[in-house]
Amino acid sequence: MPISKSALVRSTVLFILLGLAALLAIVGAMFWLVSETADSSKDLMQARTERSLLITLRSLGQDAETGQRGYLLTGNPLYLAPYEDAVAKFPAQMDRVQAAFEGDKEQAALMARLRQTLTAKFDELKRTIDLAKGGQHDAAIAIVNADSGRELMDDARQFFERSIARADQAVLDSIARQQRGIELLRWVTFLGALVILVVVGGSAWTVWQYTRQLVMAQREVATLNADLERRVSERTADLGRANEEIQRFAYIVTHDLRAPLVNIMGFTSELEASLDALQDYVGRDEMPSTGDEDDKKAAAARVAAFDDLPEAIGFIRSSTRKMDALINAILKLSREGRRTLKPESIELQAILENAADAVRHQIVEGGGEVTIAGAPPALLSDRLTLEQIFGNLLDNAVKYRAPDRPLRIHIQAGTGPGNTIQVKVADNGRGIAAQDHERIFELFRRSGSQDQPGEGIGLAHVRSMARNIGGDIVVRSELGTGSTFELTFARDLRKIIGAA
Repeated sequence: MPISKSALVRSTVLFILLGLAALLAIVGAMFWLVSETADSSKDLMQARTERSLLITLRSLGQDAETGQRGYLLTGNPLYLAPYEDAVAKFPAQMDRVQAAFEGDKEQAALMARLRQTLTAKFDELKRTIDLAKGGQHDAAIAIVNADSGRELMDDARQFFERSIARADQAVLDSIARQQRGIELLRWVTFLGALVILVVVGGSAWTVWQYTRQLVMAQREVATLNADLERRVSERTADLGRANEEIQRFAYIVTHDLRAPLVNIMGFTSELEASLDALQDYVGRDEMPSTGDEDDKKAAAARVAAFDDLPEAIGFIRSSTRKMDALINAILKLSREGRRTLKPESIELQAILENAADAVRHQIVEGGGEVTIAGAPPALLSDRLTLEQIFGNLLDNAVKYRAPDRPLRIHIQAGTGPGNTIQVKVADNGRGIAAQDHERIFELFRRSGSQDQPGEGIGLAHVRSMARNIGGDIVVRSELGTGSTFELTFARDLRKIIGAA
């Protein structure tokens, strides 16, 4: 099943926690093993020291007894060398043995008894040697043959055997503890490594699955984008062709409408020219009425000639003029829509200054001013389109100025989001009601009081031209305060034309 982003995060956190637990277990086991090894090593060294001291002490007793017997048997003083060496070393060695066992009360008591035993043995050896040196060889042999000396050595020998065996066992126990710790560490390391491998493998598998899904999704998105771009291109081409057809249709229709309109206007002029002759014929002054039918007809003809016909002709004339203006506006839009845009390098500052100069005299005469701020960058666009846009906006600002205050226009130009240019044209004119903010961009629609001439095509034409150069125009306005028209368009028109 697909892996979601939240599932990936949960899995990753779980794997990290498992890996951390395994790592902590390994580290804890290692610390424990180090502590156990230190204790075991300490015990092992203690046991080996005790064993070495006991063996040395036993060797001293054996050397002393061997020297004594050799001297008693041979009488040769040379055999006393081992005895004398043992006697000299015994006190210090005995002290070291007792010091090694002083931490164990039981062993310390045994060491004290061993000292007594060995001291008694060394005293017995000294008596026999002294007797032999004094010529009492038989007395010395008698002491040797007595059971007291043998019992002392037997006691000492048994003690040494038990103590050395105990030390050997302590050594074995310490080694066994170390082996168990190493074995435990081996298993902990193995299991921890296994867990870490599982964690790494699981994480890698999860990431691989998620990455594979991302790659598949990216491929699907790329496919959809390619298909979408193709469909957009096709739709754009269709819309372009439809727009061309609409413009062609509008041109043909308006062109065909102009012919009958010209006829209507021509015949209206002829009617106006014939009206004077008709009025002269019927006469302007009324004759005395005789009450017959001819007088009534003459009166009706007089009313038609002087009242009804002039009024009807005036209505026809105004309607044909208005229709002519509308047809001219449609033809203008159609021609502009079919005009080929020509991208060229433009200094926007110069275009804005030219547009401002065209209306400046009208503004200054009323005490107003027009200012331009910002540093617009160089751009590639259609010069005629920009001139018509800004010219129309400034003309509207002048046309719909507030009568109670001087007109002030402020133009701010600069870069916009993306690779666009943004120009704001703000004025303190009449303002536009909120419900008319979009209505003013519709063809043949106007807002506010209709005290200025116009057909309602200016702003519609401006928005059409803005969109032709890859932009749009919006308005922010408050009735009675003023308006700000914000124009955004492409900095490089070639990209817009290439994408169309």
